[in-house]
Amino acid sequence: MSDAKADTRGDSRTGEIRSERWIEAGFEEIARTGVEGVRVEVLAKNLGVTKGGFYRRFRDRAALLEGMLQHWSAGRIAAIEKHTSLDGATARERLKALIARYSERINTEGMAVELAIRQWARSDELAAAAVASVDAARLKNVGQLYRATGLPPEEADAQAFLFYCFVFGQSLLFLERGQRKRAQLVAKSAETLLREL
Repeated sequence: MSDAKADTRGDSRTGEIRSERWIEAGFEEIARTGVEGVRVEVLAKNLGVTKGGFYRRFRDRAALLEGMLQHWSAGRIAAIEKHTSLDGATARERLKALIARYSERINTEGMAVELAIRQWARSDELAAAAVASVDAARLKNVGQLYRATGLPPEEADAQAFLFYCFVFGQSLLFLERGQRKRAQLVAKSAETLLREL
């Protein structure tokens, strides 16, 4: 186990579960049961520890939920900035790579967390702000790729919006079609998103 991984699991000197591991457990639970299921006693049981360790890391459940939102939004924004960086590739190549990244292997747990946070955002201002910041970063960065292909700003922004409608929609639709048929449908759809670039 790497030092970084050990650091997020617990403090080897005290046996305490670190804050990051409580947040990770929160994501595991939100993916399974939604935000309502993220409760201190449930997480403590899942981690095999007492609730006392939680309260040494967080003042209350609200602080944990806030930490989860900060972690999720910072992680999503960093990921999209990394994945949209040209690093010697053309904008079209980067867009094609992004489509492949999100469509060739569906991250079911990641999608479950995304959907749970979006559901939570419908009734919570802090969650809504986190979702809005992630969406803004996603659209801005992909919009910049479309601009780099020569599209005018308004058209680039519309393409970025369609791009994300496709990326998220394809992960939820037609899962019963079989891998080969689904891959063909995704490939044809991707061609449409990249046509004339």
